[in-house]
Order: sequence, then C-alpha cells, then structure tokens
Amino acid sequence: MRAAVMQNWQMRVDDLPDPTPGPGQVLTKVLACGICGSDLHMLQHGAELRERMKEINGDAAADPMAPKSFEPEHPTVMGHEFCCEVVELGAGVQNLKVGDVVVSMPVTFDAEGLHAVGYSNQYNGGYAELMVLNEMLGMKVPNGLPAHLAALTEPLAVGIHAVNKSRIAKGDAAIVIGAGPVGLACVAELRMQGIGPIVVADFSAKRRELAALLGADEVVDPRVETATDAWKRIDGSKPLVIFDAVGVPGMIHETMRVAPRGARILVVGVCMQQDTIFPMLGIGKELSLQFVLGYEPHEFANSLTAIAEGKVDLSPWLTGTVPVDGVPQAFADLANPEAHAKILVVPGS
Repeated sequence: MRAAVMQNWQMRVDDLPDPTPGPGQVLTKVLACGICGSDLHMLQHGAELRERMKEINGDAAADPMAPKSFEPEHPTVMGHEFCCEVVELGAGVQNLKVGDVVVSMPVTFDAEGLHAVGYSNQYNGGYAELMVLNEMLGMKVPNGLPAHLAALTEPLAVGIHAVNKSRIAKGDAAIVIGAGPVGLACVAELRMQGIGPIVVADFSAKRRELAALLGADEVVDPRVETATDAWKRIDGSKPLVIFDAVGVPGMIHETMRVAPRGARILVVGVCMQQDTIFPMLGIGKELSLQFVLGYEPHEFANSLTAIAEGKVDLSPWLTGTVPVDGVPQAFADLANPEAHAKILVVPGS
C-alpha cells in the first residue's frame, strides 16, 4: 500500500506491506483522513516531546493500560482523523461486514496491549491506503453522511471535550484564542450548546472568517483589538471562559495576562515545547487553569451524531484534499493559515 511515512523525524512517501487484521479486527480502506496540527508539531518537536513524556508517564512500561509508544527510528504512519470502508474481516468479527463505512477512536488493541493508531510502529494511521481497526471500537457512519464529513468526527470531539471540561453554562461568555482546527471545534460546540457571546481572536483573516461561519458572534484581529476588550465591549458583565487553542510557547502566559479576574482558562492547544508562566498573574487574578486532552468515548459518539444529524455544518472547515503522495506538501501548505484550515488525505483521489 502507499503511505506517508515518518521516520527519524522526516516525512517521505513509500510503499509498505498491506496490513493484516487479527482476531476481532477488520482491514479497512481509508476514504478520508484529516491532517491534524498535532502531527505537524510531532514532526517538528517530537524529539523534545518524547523526553518530556518520560517525566509525565514515569514507568509507563509497567502499566498494561498505557498505549505502546512508537520508536522514531522505525516507520510510523500518522493520521488519526479517519473514515474508512471495511474490506476484510478478521476472525470472530460479527458486528461489522465488508462494505460498512466506519469511524473509530484512534486506538486499537491486541494480545500485546493498547496501541495509539497513527502513533504506532505496528498500527498505521490514515495517511495510507489501508488500516486495521478493532471491531469493538468501530462506529458505523449513518447512511448518507459523506466520508469527508465523517472524518471530522475526531477533531470535533476534541472541541466537545474541551467545552465539557470547562463547565461553561448558558449565561457565560466565551473567548477562543486561535481559530485553527482545535479552536474552530470549540466554537462549533459552544454554538451547539447555546453559549454566547463567543469572541474569537486570530491574526488570520481567513481563520476569522471560518470562525464566524461556525458560530462566533465576534471575530477580532489581536493587532487591532484584544479578545478581552471585545468581550467587554459586547457584554463584559458575563462570567468568562477562555479557550487557548494556539499551542505555542508564550500563549498560556499571554492568555493569563489579558484574562480578567476570576476567569477560567482552558488550555486546548497542544504545545510540545517547554514553556514558562508567571504564577503571580494567576494568583493575583484568582484564575482557574485547566489542561485538557482528547475526549471520552461518549463524546466521540456524540460528535458523529451531531455531524450526521446536521446539528453543525463543518463543511467550511475543509479547505483542500490531497492523495497520499501529496501529504508532505500538505504539511508545508498548512503553515499558511490564509490558504488552509483542514486538509483531507483522500487516498483514492
């Protein structure tokens, strides 16, 4: 099969052996897979991240529930925002059949334990023509939902989880700093929950336009007006929750600096580098700082339902498609926020 391969922190396109499904697993044909910003960051900062993760995880090898980590010197095929069609059944599969279109949380398991799909040397992600999934985790895509929209189940679930973790309620206001895919997912879920006003700040005019299409009440260029000034102008009396969806060094500190007293800050953007903050900022303002990651299974399922039932229109989010051979160039193209927000890998294109 054709696949975009990361090895030694470099990206190439290569031919790999077709994967084989084990017991309780299915072989699938990738219909669409979104390119996630965390994959771009992994390619750039993965070596540093791996050193930090040793501090976070401790002796992960002793935990049977810890996902197996990939080794960078061996081939890794990323891609965890996928929609696939079942093409072959492993032994014992009963609830899926050939031809079913499915999405899945990006994790699989076998006799060796858990594996993070897309960050595994054994289970490739969706930047490839084929991939193996566990039947138990596969969710059938409702009839009629196009694969390119079903592939957005995973990134929308990130926004759903972040908003749930924030404990935001009607009567509160929200600021989203950064209108990349994670920030846009937060905007979409905030709108579905009836939160308002929603203020979004981004330097990119294109990203601000997308935020407005997905439900932001006000979009601002931070060079002209800060998001907190816009919140005060619109309705500064409401309790405020701020979502930092940027994920670069310095943004947590900057968010704390502009936050009003008593605000809640959700750190959603994944920064893979060391960063610093000034604790007295948070102490003096009595800020609440919450870090979030991923989503729960029910949030993933709710994401698929929301897309399938038309509760949210994510089509503006999609700004391009590429075949597998176009993945390295797509990684480069995503550096320009005026050109792209979400590029889908469509192996059959």
